[in-house]
Amino acid sequence: MAYDLLITNGRIVDGSGGPAFRGDVAVKNGRIAEIGRLAGAAAARKVDAEGRVVAPGFIDNHCHYDAQVTWDPLCSYSCDHGATSVIFGNCSLSLAPVHKGDRAKQRRLSEFLSYVEAIPMEVLDTLEFTWERFPEYLDQLDRNLGVNVGNLVGHTAVRYYVMGDDCQQRTATDDEIKQMQGLVREAIEAGALGLSVSRNQGHYDPQGVHIPALWADEKEIFALGDVLREMGTGLIQSGGGNGAEMKDGLMSRLSEATGRTVVYNNLTQSARRPDQWHQQMARVNDTAGRGIRAFPMCTPNRITDYFTMRNTQEFRGLPVWHPICLSSSQEMLKAYADPDIRKQLHAEAIDFVHGQPPGLSRTWWDYMVVQHAVLPQNRWMEGKTLGEIAAAQQKGIIDCFLDLAIEEHLDTEWLHGEINVDDDAVAKILTYPYAIIGLSDGGAHVQFQSGFGFSTRLLAEWVREKQIMSLETAVRRLTFESASIFGLYDRGLIQPGKVADLTIFDPDTVKPLPLEVVHDFPTGAKRIKEPAQGIFATFVNGEMLMKEGRHTGALPGRVLRNTYYKAQHA
Repeated sequence: MAYDLLITNGRIVDGSGGPAFRGDVAVKNGRIAEIGRLAGAAAARKVDAEGRVVAPGFIDNHCHYDAQVTWDPLCSYSCDHGATSVIFGNCSLSLAPVHKGDRAKQRRLSEFLSYVEAIPMEVLDTLEFTWERFPEYLDQLDRNLGVNVGNLVGHTAVRYYVMGDDCQQRTATDDEIKQMQGLVREAIEAGALGLSVSRNQGHYDPQGVHIPALWADEKEIFALGDVLREMGTGLIQSGGGNGAEMKDGLMSRLSEATGRTVVYNNLTQSARRPDQWHQQMARVNDTAGRGIRAFPMCTPNRITDYFTMRNTQEFRGLPVWHPICLSSSQEMLKAYADPDIRKQLHAEAIDFVHGQPPGLSRTWWDYMVVQHAVLPQNRWMEGKTLGEIAAAQQKGIIDCFLDLAIEEHLDTEWLHGEINVDDDAVAKILTYPYAIIGLSDGGAHVQFQSGFGFSTRLLAEWVREKQIMSLETAVRRLTFESASIFGLYDRGLIQPGKVADLTIFDPDTVKPLPLEVVHDFPTGAKRIKEPAQGIFATFVNGEMLMKEGRHTGALPGRVLRNTYYKAQHA
């Protein structure tokens, strides 16, 4: 038999966690046909892996490319790091259903995504909503994709579609819940991989009001989850689920009631709450031991925000500081120069008179580093923390911080990272069997941080350098485990009959490269780029998508649909 594609001389790491082996992989009609010694076989295209690893394509299981995919079918830059499939619609935020003919409601739905996930509204305002209900949305996406795309139907979108502005004022009536159930059922019938909700109390709209999903009571959440129980397919994903689980076991109760897997954000080590990860693991050990499938997500990334004082979200939720961050540059500069306002900012951000906000530790200034100083006389500050600079200048934290902001006209570039700063803790989290690795947030926070490189960072830092797990285990974590959790049963393994989503990489050189700032979004808006090294090629549905960091021009991606849809359309 002549194959469409033959990858030879590979070190095959098949996604099962079993030992790597030398061999060739043959592909026919988009699926893996044979594995073995096949170098002499006829094939329309042959690719010599030259001893590199041949693995299943990586799955970026938590990103927010809902809008970006409409102009960027590659979902960059996840594709640069070996991802062949991405999953979005997370944290209750999807762009369907939406009122197709109502521009004001379309913009309002975009605002929820924009503010929670820090995607500029100037970019989202270019989006053309040519769909209304979820089936239409999926069908339109299915026409122009580089990577494969899986979708969750978002509770915020469903609630806003049914309740309008009331969705941020009250609980739903029984009739409104039935309408929401109908929309969720329609989405699942169309192939959505599940339902996303949010319990993240830090999820606000631009007016500082909680997003619609947070106005729902348990009755409503469980009613929507019950649709998945009834249909026997799909999972439930929750933003902020860790807090809800630790408070009253909401995530495990939801999984137990529906019989569906629940995945939630997130299990991390945090300087803000240094011992919380221990407590979370104890809770998950208990629920998993009782057969309940409620699992936290985790990441190998040290989660770092890139910001200037023109666009910072670091002080979101602080009563005095929050509105200043939303004001014009002139108003910011005026406020930051005011001694009385500085006293108020000191009281709430240093003394925590209103309590500790979710985004800051008690010593946040020790985790905030100058990335780039604008003025030559301030270049000595680069690489130093705000705490170190304040001590050198013999100033208070607020005075030091705001004096620099004024002097450099709000353009000093900062990096702030308080998540996953303890390597020993992160190693235990990444090897914890009940945590799901991913959580790139790839299409979100585009001006502030980058998580695209979670896969290459796992392979480089945690496998090659720190050796906390084998290469075979890491590949399994990046492929088969996510494929199984999200119901993508025809992917995630190199086995005959499985879809030929494949990644070829060099385990000795693979790694994420330093961040860059690019202006390649619609309207020229900036975003953070994280390139990769050591990813030789990726194949999507048997076609080469990327080679040595460059797009081949092919668009072989498809919308990933659930088992219920496949059974109905067999």
